[in-house]
Amino acid sequence: MTHTDLIPSRRGWLALSPMIVFLTLYVAVSAMIGDFYKMPIAVALTAASAWGIGVVMRGGLSDRIGVFSRAAGHSDILYMIWIFVLAGAFASMAKEIGAVDATVALTLRVFPPQLLLPGMFLAACFISLSVGTSVGTVVALAPLAAEMAGAAGAPTAMYVAAVIGGAFFGDNLSFISDTTIAATRTQGCRMDEKFRANIRIVAPAALVSFIAYVFIGSDFTTAMPGLSPAAATPWLIAPYLLIIALAVAGINVAIVLSAGIAATFALGLAGGHDALTLCGYMGAGIDSMGNLIIITLMAAGLLGVIKSAGGIDYLLQRLTARISGARGAQACVAALVGIVNLCTANNTVAIITTGAISRDIARTYGITPRKTASLLDTASCIVQALIPYGAQTLLATALAGISPAAPWPYMVYPWALAVSVGISVAWVRKKREK
Repeated sequence: MTHTDLIPSRRGWLALSPMIVFLTLYVAVSAMIGDFYKMPIAVALTAASAWGIGVVMRGGLSDRIGVFSRAAGHSDILYMIWIFVLAGAFASMAKEIGAVDATVALTLRVFPPQLLLPGMFLAACFISLSVGTSVGTVVALAPLAAEMAGAAGAPTAMYVAAVIGGAFFGDNLSFISDTTIAATRTQGCRMDEKFRANIRIVAPAALVSFIAYVFIGSDFTTAMPGLSPAAATPWLIAPYLLIIALAVAGINVAIVLSAGIAATFALGLAGGHDALTLCGYMGAGIDSMGNLIIITLMAAGLLGVIKSAGGIDYLLQRLTARISGARGAQACVAALVGIVNLCTANNTVAIITTGAISRDIARTYGITPRKTASLLDTASCIVQALIPYGAQTLLATALAGISPAAPWPYMVYPWALAVSVGISVAWVRKKREK
């Protein structure tokens, strides 16, 4: 970045102020009153968006609104909304015909209640590693997590947190993950090199998380409550088996959900439900995604305003201004992608945005491309897992019917991963980076 490109601090902080307004209204206010259900996230996003359009941006009002609208209407955002619609339709219909009860009943016959929580975490790790997408994993497991939590007498948010954490395990490691592809391409290293560097950081965090969930889950061993008669019908688990099998096969998540809806509809007809009733179930599920869709559109528009005003460029400028030594360089790369992820709510976009400058930092301070790629992917996944307005958390909590902030106290894996990253940076040895 040349001197002519430098953004003055006043303008830079002004560009970032919509995010500060949002975090103050949603996180700070909720924390002060001790209740994350009181302040609706959509209201906080609306207020921050109004501040960004009315105060931060320059130009005519129609041009400023156009920036917000184009960001909200981006093809990636609209595709995500399609996923939300399909997920809502599938989850609602599967629950109403008894597929969820049947799956929970089978799981409880195989695993004792005290192992359900770590088992859910491991299942999410395996599926996400296989499919390379945290969203697909959340779609497959979040509805089951909510029902299993009820069956085990545990907080729903605890099981949802285990699913979200496990989902990001694979998102971070999988060879077919968007984040892996983005990190390796921007840093110029092979996927297997990045995997080997990554697994040293990720494996200890996953092991600690599994052990923690074993102990946490052992406190909830109540007997399974009565389920619907459908719980005794094992063939009703077929839609979930189909969803998981297609996802593991690498099929597009929209196709996976469409196939799941078709299979569930057929099972519903075979079970005595009429077509119109099944359509009603799907409609109710789609309606339940309304708030999630609004939040997604508002967040995308807000982040578009911040980027257009120069907020992201200012962050890059400030975070790279003072770097000294290999440790400082690695810490800067991790902080850089993490903060940009906080402002974009998309780990792949954060990696792509910071990839080039991270590669320059790595070359200057003798950091291997595989280590930089690992840091980019891991740090972005940590932030994406923890922010309550990330797509994965919003979808998981919407499917489970809880607040986006509810899983926070139980998010063991992201925090364990953050500690692991910190240790890997603090213990960096110069000879390893040559």
